[in-house]
Amino acid sequence: MMKRILKTTGIILLIIVLALGALLVFLTVTEYRPKAKESADTEICRENPLKAASGSGQPVRILSFNTGYAGLDDGADFFMDGGTMVNPKDQETVEQNLSAIAAFLKQGNYDICLLQEVDRSSSRTDRIDELSFYSGQTGLGFSYAPNYRCRFVPYPLPPIGRTDSGIATMSNLKLSKKPERISLPCPFKWPVRLANLKRCLLVTRYPVEGTDKELVAVNLHLEAYDDGEGKKTQTDALVKLLLEEYSKGNYVIAGGDFNQTFPGSLDAFPIKDKKLWAPGVVDEDMLPEGWSLASDTAAPSCRLLNRPYDPSALDTQHYVIDGFIVSPNINIDTVKTIDLEFANSDHNPVELQITLK
Repeated sequence: MMKRILKTTGIILLIIVLALGALLVFLTVTEYRPKAKESADTEICRENPLKAASGSGQPVRILSFNTGYAGLDDGADFFMDGGTMVNPKDQETVEQNLSAIAAFLKQGNYDICLLQEVDRSSSRTDRIDELSFYSGQTGLGFSYAPNYRCRFVPYPLPPIGRTDSGIATMSNLKLSKKPERISLPCPFKWPVRLANLKRCLLVTRYPVEGTDKELVAVNLHLEAYDDGEGKKTQTDALVKLLLEEYSKGNYVIAGGDFNQTFPGSLDAFPIKDKKLWAPGVVDEDMLPEGWSLASDTAAPSCRLLNRPYDPSALDTQHYVIDGFIVSPNINIDTVKTIDLEFANSDHNPVELQITLK
């Protein structure tokens, strides 16, 4: 009897080892390996006439919004933040969040929308092309750069499954040339990197009316669950790109989810439990004189997903990790976090109004 049990156990262990080996081979062969620089997926909306960015003192309104793939609403938590949920509750919840986010984007009438965590063909959001939905509802054209493509994310249980997600810039401003996806350093090694994000910058260029300059908008979503070194190297790469573009005489804005707190925000929203996820800190000294960090601490831009949202709880954790970097030749008129109380995403949108000098 004992021999039979040992034999059966050995067979089961062998099957498990072979299955894991096969999974590693599959993930290695199908790993998303983007080039250092490549053209972004771009679609121009033909229904609306394109306009050039104005260089004559007219304001330009820009929005940054991590949409949480329309699955991280106020009723959600997330296993990586100390919660239990892996995927959204159900398809109806995703569709409700999508509709609410699209309505907000349309009502805002922004010149440029920088969106993060937009799913296009992911199991967790029922393969809905969220970007096409936003474009159809708002009438805005878009550029798109994937940063999370994996045929099958095997963890946790139940597994996340197929993932196709990324960052998107939506606008009806004229383009100078086709937008580009620029890869950022990946802090993870094989095999961890196989089912992990491949972060990037999405660079979109708009001609400025009456000049030979461009308004360069850089969309970003920097590393979240690393030891801090990934955020630093990715931020260094971002700053290098911004300085290069500014040296050409261009107007430059970077916006998105930095996963790092902005100056002054820890006073407004201190870290309450250091055992839970904590962001990095934006280094004010990383930029030369004249450059600006733009954020708003009047309201939080992000919440911790360790449980469904409860604004009345004293230990609810908020952050300000979404904002902008602005070049010296741009005036910042206003920057404001729009407090939607995390109804449809774990982030609140941040609105920036600028004029070009």
